[in-house]
Amino acid sequence: MELPIFPLNGAVLFPETSLPLNIFESRYIEMVNYALTRDRYIGMIQTDNDNKLYKIGCIGRIHSFNETGDGRYLISLLGINCFSVVEELKQTFSFRRVEAKILQKNEVEKNKLNEDKKFNLFRIYKKYIELKKIGIDINEIEKIDCNQAMKFIAMVSPFENTEKQLLLETNDDLDFYNKLISMIELEINGIFDNTSIN
Repeated sequence: MELPIFPLNGAVLFPETSLPLNIFESRYIEMVNYALTRDRYIGMIQTDNDNKLYKIGCIGRIHSFNETGDGRYLISLLGINCFSVVEELKQTFSFRRVEAKILQKNEVEKNKLNEDKKFNLFRIYKKYIELKKIGIDINEIEKIDCNQAMKFIAMVSPFENTEKQLLLETNDDLDFYNKLISMIELEINGIFDNTSIN
């Protein structure tokens, strides 16, 4: 499928999550107009240090948008599926487009993670946001199921771009869970190590 892409490092969209965006650059306003006249799909993807696209991104569908008085768009993308870049298309617009292949979810992903894993995730994450002084209403996140909660946590937490990309490329919820727990624990241990050194 042909997909307009928004290469924005640090803003990683995961399937079944929402990402609000403030669109003000003219090329991305053109991209939103392009998407709105078609299927409303935009590919969110990161780039490396040489501005080359990563191979995996997430398709977002514009599920709400507002035009502002100064010509900007305020949009919200709903993560649909991950995609792989087959090739970047010749640039005929001010924004970039790719030929994309939708990645089907692994069968393992259909197995919802149990309540014990959800309890463990939030036990560790509460410690993490307290140490990092992150202002998140944990009670609201606890209301959603574990699969969605861990994707939301991955999206909003101040992990490195490469760490978020690693999670995005993980096509198995149990593997995603284990990697996310490891990342959070490493961050917590790093905070304690830095505190003890100082």
